[in-house]
Amino acid sequence: MKNLLVVLSIVGLLFTIIPPFLVFSAVIDPATSKNLMFAGTLIWFTSAPFWLNKKS
Repeated sequence: MKNLLVVLSIVGLLFTIIPPFLVFSAVIDPATSKNLMFAGTLIWFTSAPFWLNKKS
């Protein structure tokens, strides 16, 4: 379960980091970037607290 949360968190971070570069290189439009970044933020903030700062 913890591994799934870690993978989801990383995917969420990628969804917030990569879209601005895609807009800058004219691959996607800004509206799509905003939607992807919003989805990534929601994924990160819903999955990360369950595994960060927990002792193994």
